[in-house]
Amino acid sequence: MTTGGRDIEHGYPHLDTVHEAVHALFKRLSYDTMSTFATSVLPVDVAFDDTEDLHLGAQRVARAMVRQLHLPDARTVITFREMEHAAAVELTAGTEYFIELNDRFKRHRKDIGAALAHEVMHLYLHRLDLSFPGTRDNEILTDTAAAYLGAGWLLLDAYREHGPFSQKLGYLTPEEFGYVLAQRADFFGEDPSPWFTSPQAYDAYTAGAARARRDARRPPLAAAGWSARLRYAKDRRAAQDPRRAGRPPATADYAFESGPPPRVSFRCPACHQRIRVPVRGRLQARCGLCKTLLDCDT
Repeated sequence: MTTGGRDIEHGYPHLDTVHEAVHALFKRLSYDTMSTFATSVLPVDVAFDDTEDLHLGAQRVARAMVRQLHLPDARTVITFREMEHAAAVELTAGTEYFIELNDRFKRHRKDIGAALAHEVMHLYLHRLDLSFPGTRDNEILTDTAAAYLGAGWLLLDAYREHGPFSQKLGYLTPEEFGYVLAQRADFFGEDPSPWFTSPQAYDAYTAGAARARRDARRPPLAAAGWSARLRYAKDRRAAQDPRRAGRPPATADYAFESGPPPRVSFRCPACHQRIRVPVRGRLQARCGLCKTLLDCDT
């Protein structure tokens, strides 16, 4: 959590880890299980005003997160205390969930749902036995999973900048949250933009969505732009030149393999699984992991 005018990081510095996180989710959960998360937690289920009892309201919002992530229904114990971080959770296999929230949420109840989205996702990933090595990458996995599985739009909505005051929850940048949410929106056909109450969150979502659209228009996908297609054609000719055998193209977007038949491999824009298809012009390929049908021009 960033507050009090400290600089908030922007851009896409963690995008490679985000791609790995989305891919890991699809591999661990499968297409069928991922499809059960098509509906996000709704604003009405996490709304929290000053008239509601603090502890009962926090427990109600936590139960909404537990339902969203298909965790076993169990008693949730939430306490508030002074702490450095926004929240903490006890990762045990017991019959109760124990979550601690920073005292500041007593005054900022609107953001309790965002903090709980991250902590309950820690519980979900723990029970799924899915983690990344290192604290930084594991926290990025948690943010990414929360956003992709329908709870993390609240983390982006908690991002606000008003003069000397700034706040951001989570480890992803605002634009990276927007990127993941836009990929989710494209996969499930659910638009989260009407739910944002923070203008800065909406702008970050718009920026992330633009980046996600660009990633979905890279060669050899048929939707690629003119200049990218020219570069791809040049790389394809070079790959077929015996004098340049074994030299990869000057891009990580795709890689050519000698035949017969010659093939090109690239990342699925939805789940980031590596896909290999023949180099033979226009064709359709279906990703074996996320079932996305891709129009290609190889």
